[in-house]
Amino acid sequence: MYLAVVAVIIGEALILGRVALWIYAAAVWLATAAFVRWVEEPSLRAQFGDDYDEYRRGVPAWVPRLRPWRPQE
Repeated sequence: MYLAVVAVIIGEALILGRVALWIYAAAVWLATAAFVRWVEEPSLRAQFGDDYDEYRRGVPAWVPRLRPWRPQE
């Protein structure tokens, strides 16, 4: 979801040719990345423990996967 928001802003920057939108996209990405790193990830790690760590090893941050992730059984 966060990646899609940044992609939309970048798309607007490309279409409209405005430097301010590139700066805005960078600011949104930085704020979102900081929020995910320092708020969401610790919360998820506390809630799900080792399962979340396994998920993080299998799913790269900010890069969509081509195939669905399936946990090891």
